Amino acid sequence: MKPRLQTTQKGALILMISKKLYSLQVKIGLDFESNLKKVCALIEQCQEDSIICTPEVVFSGFAYQKMQEAAEFSKVATQTLLDLSASRTIVTTMVEERRKHFFNNLKVFHKGEVIHTQAKLKLFTLGDEHLHFQAGREENISPFYIDSIKCAGINCFELRFLDLWKKAQGAEIIFVPAIWGKARKEQFESLCKALAIMNQAFVIASDGANDTMAKGSAIITPQGIVYKNDKKELISALVDLSETTKMRKYIQTGIELH
Repeated sequence: MKPRLQTTQKGALILMISKKLYSLQVKIGLDFESNLKKVCALIEQCQEDSIICTPEVVFSGFAYQKMQEAAEFSKVATQTLLDLSASRTIVTTMVEERRKHFFNNLKVFHKGEVIHTQAKLKLFTLGDEHLHFQAGREENISPFYIDSIKCAGINCFELRFLDLWKKAQGAEIIFVPAIWGKARKEQFESLCKALAIMNQAFVIASDGANDTMAKGSAIITPQGIVYKNDKKELISALVDLSETTKMRKYIQTGIELH
């Protein structure tokens, strides 16, 4: 949909920007190729010019016994997503190797290019991530732009760290790819909703759907309205991105206006 002007009750003009957002909620298996085909089939159902977030390491899972294989397969997944992102934006994470270390890299595919990469900084010791992954660099956790939309990414366990919330401040869309356990489902959903309200931003949270996972994938508005359905693989919402500007203008908490 094309942008259009809206007049607020106080007479201000705000540019309305409609955008279709999607969150995937996918059950994956041990076969990397099957996982990729499943995710691609769901992405192909998403309309053009939309923005899509997948669960964390959705193509391989935490394949601790096959890390080298997972990293090699990420090259195949990357090429596939480069092609798929010609008409859509895709945010995901994958296992990648650099200088003999493995990283959990959040990657943003847009218009056939990777426009942003950040390695997971906060590793989940309860899940032994620190034994298999190298932590990323804090300076690489930074906002990025999808066209003119300011965005940020918080990778799963990083959701628990206030300093990373501050790094996301000012973003209009915050992506939260996750593999979050069922035992802490309420915490995941509460933190994602609070992130949206505190930052007056849209949050696209995407969790896995395996039996031990919390699910809870959602699209959350700056007002805290939650679109979710634990029975679906694809959650979507058509939103007005100017809602962030309206919230920041009339409920002033010091977050920058766009």
